[in-house]
Amino acid sequence: MNYSVISADNHIIEPRDLFVSRMPRAFRDRAPRVAPGADGGDGWSWKGEVPSRTFGIEAVAGQGAGYKASGLRWEEILPGNYDGAAHLADMDKDGVDAAVVFPQVTINAYAEPDRPFALAVLGTYNDWLLDDFQKVDPKRLVGLCMLPVNDGMDTAVAEMDRCLAKGARGFFIPGIPKRSYFDPYYEPLWKAASAAGVPLCLHRTFGGTTTDAIFRHDQPGVNVAGIVIRFFSAVDHFTYLIYSGVFERNPGLKVVDAEVNCGWVEFWKAMLDLNWEQQKHWARFPFSHRPSDALGRNLFVSVLNDEVGFAAMQRDPQIASMSMYSIDYPHSVTLWPNSKKYIAELTQGLDPKLKRDVLAGNAARVFGLA
Repeated sequence: MNYSVISADNHIIEPRDLFVSRMPRAFRDRAPRVAPGADGGDGWSWKGEVPSRTFGIEAVAGQGAGYKASGLRWEEILPGNYDGAAHLADMDKDGVDAAVVFPQVTINAYAEPDRPFALAVLGTYNDWLLDDFQKVDPKRLVGLCMLPVNDGMDTAVAEMDRCLAKGARGFFIPGIPKRSYFDPYYEPLWKAASAAGVPLCLHRTFGGTTTDAIFRHDQPGVNVAGIVIRFFSAVDHFTYLIYSGVFERNPGLKVVDAEVNCGWVEFWKAMLDLNWEQQKHWARFPFSHRPSDALGRNLFVSVLNDEVGFAAMQRDPQIASMSMYSIDYPHSVTLWPNSKKYIAELTQGLDPKLKRDVLAGNAARVFGLA
């Protein structure tokens, strides 16, 4: 299949009856389910409680300019949120040939203290994603199966192998892990993903536990400040992965951080190499290559309407080599269904090859669609 436009960051809202109907029977009485919230909308109840918030900014697609921050009922959200065929139909409306799909409520499993319950949630989601959602057209839908990285590397790698056998092309790992990703604990995962040729994908600070204000939705100003701050969340993970020698030991490993754009990359790249040059006489770096060599080879980002980043691509083609266009369907910053307009504006003057790479080529290469 020829791909002209691939969105490297789409989302779903899991089907309302997914966990109630498909989790192992021992867990179904407390399975996550959609329930009415106090504001009249519907939201996810994790274990029978009234939802803390209802659908809104995570399901903006199709809601129009005056969308609600919350308060949507299940019947008001587009079926493309949870149905693979409907998702593709919405992509067709936007001229998008394929999409990489990230999870939604299932990320709560990373913070769930009852680990057998959490693992059942993850496994149920992964099976539905591959057997139902992606199966509609595996050449156009790439569902990211979730890896239980906090439950031991044997468990995480076993789930990777299980999902690979079912057709997985990429995997999700949490943005806020219990252990930093430079910890040697993860080495079996890096090795397995590198050997399999599949990417490991973060999504900003999505997944894990934190008390930071960036997740506050109730205080005016703070709610949007968190959105802005999270565009810079890749710097920490990416820098530590490079400097701790992860890619020296696992040269085939690919790590993606979604919805972080690339306008910050030009300065960060300069600091990576400058500090390597300045400090390498004493720092005993565990790698032999220039740090920025990892960009476009091992490290990738998804980009939205990042005018600063697209301008930087014209100055530095390496930034284009690590960047993948995305529409963030159906979230509040989504470019759907106006990709044609955004692409024309953002890529004006960009070298045709770089344009093809950013719009589809890089994603096809990273997610095995080429």
